[in-house]
Amino acid sequence: MPGFVREKKRITEPNMCLSSPLMPDHSKGNHRSPSQATDEIESPLLPGLPDDVAKYCLALVPRSSFPSMGGVCKRWRSFIQSKEFLMERKIAGMLEEWLYVLTMDSEGKESHWEVLDCLGQKHRLLPPMPGPEKVGFGTTVLNGKLLVLAGYSVINGTASASADVYQYDSCLNCWSKLANLNVARYDFACAEVNGVVYVVGGYGVEGESLSTAEVYDPDTDKWTLIESLRRPRWGCFACGLNGKLYVLGGRSSFTIGNSRFVDVYNPEKQTWCEMKNGCVMVTAHAVLEKQLFCIEWKNQRKLAIFNPDDNSWKMVSVPLTGSTSIGFRFGILDGKLLLFSVEGDPGYHTLLYDPNAAPGSEWQTSEIKLSGLCLCSVTIKA
Repeated sequence: MPGFVREKKRITEPNMCLSSPLMPDHSKGNHRSPSQATDEIESPLLPGLPDDVAKYCLALVPRSSFPSMGGVCKRWRSFIQSKEFLMERKIAGMLEEWLYVLTMDSEGKESHWEVLDCLGQKHRLLPPMPGPEKVGFGTTVLNGKLLVLAGYSVINGTASASADVYQYDSCLNCWSKLANLNVARYDFACAEVNGVVYVVGGYGVEGESLSTAEVYDPDTDKWTLIESLRRPRWGCFACGLNGKLYVLGGRSSFTIGNSRFVDVYNPEKQTWCEMKNGCVMVTAHAVLEKQLFCIEWKNQRKLAIFNPDDNSWKMVSVPLTGSTSIGFRFGILDGKLLLFSVEGDPGYHTLLYDPNAAPGSEWQTSEIKLSGLCLCSVTIKA
């Protein structure tokens, strides 16, 4: 797995790293009386217009202007942060898809999030994430926001697993803290399914392997433990398909080597079941067109595609570009799969796979270039 170099000591087990101080509270500079604050909250969104019309008007503003809109007043800020705003954008046909990529420099010293729009044009860098430097954390997207969960950090020489959860608001370009997990963990699986977030397995505070699982409800800002896996599992990943949670890859205490078992959680029945035809040692994964795309460590030149409708896999050869030894990380943009190099080969051109292209034309090269090596990515529509 990729590591992160800090003070010339290399951490190789966890799979990525983030750091930084907490963002300042911009509201501290606003000295309003309680009555002024109440008037602002109760005032119309746009004077002279009904709120439903005003909401539609605000939904037409380009995404790049959202942070400025959030500074106009509390009502605008609250609306932009809401699920209702995303729904208004969707109804108006104004949703914009941006790709958020965590990159690391070629020397492995610094990492940051960079943002690409649907045309591959670069936008702002994200403000630094709060909390201590971490590895082995998880990322997912919920209601148009990026969540960075748990992980492993070393503070004053003491290593520990974290239960922290931070949320990046892609509309307002700021971080906030959410409720902690019930169980601190790292190298675990996480995914959004049906509007909630699940975390499963990993390592605990004592380095023990975990079978516990929990779910986050954004409406209550609360984590709740659910039925555990039949066995501990770590180094795995998760995804949501057809309204169910799939946990694949990694290792299990019930298997020798890497696990080919797939654990499937049904939220309606609140139970786990098991399949035996998963991938092992997965180095890249993404969900596109309601299918799961994977690359296994043992075969970087094959794209494994899982169809949950019949639990089948098909293999697609990855064309040769640059070095034959190149490893990949995935990105999703404009309905296409991007294959970013993790090895910094200057001769590599980003590969693009279009599942809807005519047979024989699925593979293309893209002009998209990252500023560093790709560690992970998420796609957010807002």
